[in-house]
Amino acid sequence: MGKIMLTGDRPTGRLHVGHYVGSLKRRVELQNTGDFDEMFVMIADAQALTDNADNPEKVRQNIIEVALDYLACGLDPQKCTLFIQSQIPQLCELSFYYMNLVTVSRLQRNPTVKSQMRNFEASIPVGFFTYPISQAADITAFKANVVPVGEDQLPMLEQTKEIVRKFNSVYGDTLVEPEILLPENQACLRLPGTDGKAKMSKSLGNCIYLSEEPDEIQKKVFGMFTDPTHIKVSDPGKLEGN
Repeated sequence: MGKIMLTGDRPTGRLHVGHYVGSLKRRVELQNTGDFDEMFVMIADAQALTDNADNPEKVRQNIIEVALDYLACGLDPQKCTLFIQSQIPQLCELSFYYMNLVTVSRLQRNPTVKSQMRNFEASIPVGFFTYPISQAADITAFKANVVPVGEDQLPMLEQTKEIVRKFNSVYGDTLVEPEILLPENQACLRLPGTDGKAKMSKSLGNCIYLSEEPDEIQKKVFGMFTDPTHIKVSDPGKLEGN
């Protein structure tokens, strides 16, 4: 069996510089190595609805935005397959069957799910709660044996591996267990936002979008936090350590 890679993003907004240094740049490099027999890049609109069900238009509009960002960054439809998750109904069907292989307590122990449960508490949407199962369906449906992810996605991939092993133990050697491919550039695992305090994020409003106009980028860069001792213009600044 050849090398098959699957990766993607939820279309909850335009992609930003954090996405580029964290995953997009690497995807383009991997695409151009010629090492992969097939490469699939998914726009995960169905997963985006798990916590945006009250605003489907937001997800719908950002499908195009994410696709344009992909092309602008150098992903080539001649070398990789770009697709929209909701256009492949078999992924939802596969998710349903996998749900019978995972317990509620196991999902609750998933660090990614657990962190979100603190925000939602008992009102967490079932779709979001079962997000790791949906992700497992996406990966295994395409028989992907290489999945590039950030360190925050490691618990999700470990759960995919568990589902693969459980399925294979019950139904025979059918599914392919994926290999996790972490970013090589450790400095960009969590790119700080323009506020210098947290990971660059749409929800925190501290990011620079790839599609922004030059004047807007300049405004954000000039306003970035750089020197903790230089709060006011009149304060003396220093270069060391900044």
